[in-house]
Amino acid sequence: MEQMVVQNGVKKVQLLPAENDDHGGVIVELEEHMDPNIFHNMLRSSLHQWKLQGKKGVWIKMPIQLANLVEPAVKEGFWYHHAEPHYLMLVYWIPETGNTIPANASHRVGIGAVILNEKRELLVVQESSGRMKGTGIWKIPTGVVEEGEDVFEAAIREVKEETGIDTEFLEVLAFRQMHKSFFGKSDLFFICMMHPLTFNLQKQDLEIEAVQWMSLEEYAAQPFVLKHGIFKYIKDLCLAKAEGSYLGFTPVPIKSYFDDPMSYLYFNEDGVVQENSAIHP
Repeated sequence: MEQMVVQNGVKKVQLLPAENDDHGGVIVELEEHMDPNIFHNMLRSSLHQWKLQGKKGVWIKMPIQLANLVEPAVKEGFWYHHAEPHYLMLVYWIPETGNTIPANASHRVGIGAVILNEKRELLVVQESSGRMKGTGIWKIPTGVVEEGEDVFEAAIREVKEETGIDTEFLEVLAFRQMHKSFFGKSDLFFICMMHPLTFNLQKQDLEIEAVQWMSLEEYAAQPFVLKHGIFKYIKDLCLAKAEGSYLGFTPVPIKSYFDDPMSYLYFNEDGVVQENSAIHP
């Protein structure tokens, strides 16, 4: 709801529409076009009012079509927090205390898919773009988890997109954390074990040069795999799974609170069951 304030004892200036957040601050979602000078005056008056009210962080969601309002906000002390395809989020800290505004998302999440058939053959691809282009290296299908997508869903989707193979997610075998990766962000990479449901190969022309089923021994013998850490460990994990000597983590649906959306906890469910059985026969 829009509010009114008094400036200089006389002039009434309209405030920016805002909603309280859960942490003592306010959120402003701009929608309508306005003159930058009018916006600047409204912003100053709003900041004055919010300070009197003891507010803390101020968030302004700026749609891309209102980009002309970014400059007056920055002049007033706002800084960039994050950007999405259709908006920019600006933020401001009012109190003269330490800033407790959380930083922007720090990680990107990726997956690698290990798919073995009954012949101990591994589903592998050669990429037609990126650092692997033209190297002749065979690798497991990989990709990036999309917004709102679970790790196991991303693994199923990426395998289908790159190879045409339908799969069933089995477990997370391992994960790697790496820093200073994509645009300086950290990277979480989950290695997922999948079970093939179909076998008709159909490569994705945009990113994939070739796709095939390759024996584990041939994959493991590649010089690049022998020399580079994560490829070597992927090879070791493949061999361990083929021998049935390694257990990974499976997703179990949970809710932390009554009104929370469904999420998944990944853990070794068999190990927990066995331990509980030993304690409570």
